[in-house]
Amino acid sequence: MIESKGQKKLLKIYFDTNDKCEGTPLWEYLLELAKEHKLAGATVYKSMSGLGSHSEIHASNVWILAQKLPVIVEIIDEPEKIEAFLQFIAPKVKEAMIVTSSVEVSVIKN
Repeated sequence: MIESKGQKKLLKIYFDTNDKCEGTPLWEYLLELAKEHKLAGATVYKSMSGLGSHSEIHASNVWILAQKLPVIVEIIDEPEKIEAFLQFIAPKVKEAMIVTSSVEVSVIKN
């Protein structure tokens, strides 16, 4: 059975594996904050390669120990909660690209 949860907002935050906030990897910091703000769901993706906002290619290389790879944190919740979360994190994050979009959310329950 598919159950509609209605219109939600999808937030994607793009940065790289070297980014930190308060000494913690940024992806981990954002995930903890999402939990504290009781957001409905969050996922972290680590990419193999990508082209950064400064036209720099970030790619996985087995010969490099400290790799600078793209990371995406994706969060879905009510538009008001996403906006409040963005306002909270904006002063704490040094640099990231943010994308938001409206999405229709459904869940499968059998």
